[in-house]
Amino acid sequence: QVQLVESGGGLVQAGGSLRLSCAASGIIFSRTSMAWYRQAPGKQRELVAVITTDGSTNYADSVKGRFTFSRDNAKNTVYLQMNSLKPEDTAVYYCKPLGYLEAWGQGTLVTVSS
Repeated sequence: QVQLVESGGGLVQAGGSLRLSCAASGIIFSRTSMAWYRQAPGKQRELVAVITTDGSTNYADSVKGRFTFSRDNAKNTVYLQMNSLKPEDTAVYYCKPLGYLEAWGQGTLVTVSS
């Protein structure tokens, strides 16, 4: 059974930083590419970033240069360092193992005030 536990969200002023974490279990973590998604109020869930098994990353244009996705295979955990936050980054953030269609965590809420 896949379990994903996101944490690290909160309320921050525009320009501030947060670091999200996601602990995964029930998967062969080191062999699984991971992604962060987010869903803003009234909007569809969108892909934010992907990290492959070798640590290569890709980012949505809206976060490129501000967010950094990393992984620690020893801890089965991924991280999303978010800098220079903007009000439009406000959303619930979810991590997801690629290839596991139904696997979603509870998400962590990020609120950026202007």
